[in-house]
Amino acid sequence: MAATSEQNHAAKEKLVADFKAVVADTEELLKLTAGQAGDKLSDVRGRLSERLVGAKERLADAEHALRENARKVAHATDDYVHAHPWQSVGIAAGVAFLLGLLSGRR
Repeated sequence: MAATSEQNHAAKEKLVADFKAVVADTEELLKLTAGQAGDKLSDVRGRLSERLVGAKERLADAEHALRENARKVAHATDDYVHAHPWQSVGIAAGVAFLLGLLSGRR
């Protein structure tokens, strides 16, 4: 279950990074076409600018949600470790043992 949560978190971070790249490319496109004339181009630039503002707001919301979720997971982990210290040590030792086995095979 923890692996699925980590995969979801990684996928969300990748999505945010990809979205940032699209926003940056769109801003660059708007700058490059600023000197171009034409009614259709002006209309498209206007709509694109509006959508870009909305996309930036959604991106900021997504980043905030990711940070908030990471904070909640960190607090839950901290609470578990404080409530079950010996189990946490055992789990950490087991993970370290498995990682040692895996790295020893190479």
